Amino acid sequence: MPVMRSVFYVPSNNEKMVSKAPTIAADVLTLDLEDSVPPAEKAKGREMIQKYLKQDRAKQAAPYLYVRINNWETEMTNDDLEAIVHPGLDGVCLAKCGEPANVRRLHWKLEELEQRRGMKVGSVAIQLLIETAKGCMNAYPCAIESPRVNSLIFGAVDYTKDMRVELTSEGQEQLYARYHTAVAARAAGCVAIDCPFVAFKDTAAFDKSTKEGRQMGYEGRMLIHPSQIEPSHVIYTPSAASVEWAEGVKKVFEEEGIAKGSAAVTYLGKMVDTPVYENALQILRTMAEIKAAEAKNGK
Repeated sequence: MPVMRSVFYVPSNNEKMVSKAPTIAADVLTLDLEDSVPPAEKAKGREMIQKYLKQDRAKQAAPYLYVRINNWETEMTNDDLEAIVHPGLDGVCLAKCGEPANVRRLHWKLEELEQRRGMKVGSVAIQLLIETAKGCMNAYPCAIESPRVNSLIFGAVDYTKDMRVELTSEGQEQLYARYHTAVAARAAGCVAIDCPFVAFKDTAAFDKSTKEGRQMGYEGRMLIHPSQIEPSHVIYTPSAASVEWAEGVKKVFEEEGIAKGSAAVTYLGKMVDTPVYENALQILRTMAEIKAAEAKNGK
């Protein structure tokens, strides 16, 4: 699975911000064509993305480049895709995804464009923004509608607007949808990406919220300020102590358990059985994926 500890958004019509985008060391850089771009500026945003895609990707600090496109109901999606699906694009994020038919339509359009432009079919991934009540209820069916779907983002701002409730930093009003989206992502074999934390200057609250989301099953976060990138990477990267524990569990279980026909062993005074062993293996796999992504990008 792709490493997506940090998903950073840049308004595609903002020339100053787009010019600085290659230096942003997030895991995923997303050029936005949706909410951060006014209707009158959509065409400019598409042009800016086309220019960006022609640049040398080796100069980009982020391993992945995505574009957030407008949802089909806006009647702007087709124009977005025609403009931005070119070599160099790793994925598209479909805003306000509400039903599987929207994903199926996107899948077909991407395949058409890839074939038409000589790109490898299936090379452009799909990320889904789950940010309405309907989208929340259909999160799992949407996630399994296309093999291109690799991640789900919970969008709290639009979700609370749709639910007609106030968005708060405490997030009690988001709990059901936040949990549900994470579970849907895991069930579909996708990465779960947490909602943006809008009070970006409140670093303590950001850390608390992000750690809570990590315990819900989120493996990354949508970010709105560069100062949030490093804390996200720290929280979503297994700690040195966790890695040491996982390595110890793996060694003991394989040498004292599997090799000797036992399904349970003792490590550091606690019982280790198959689920604990598999959890340790997952920690090691996650760490290996993170190291590979960082090595690929020279970090």
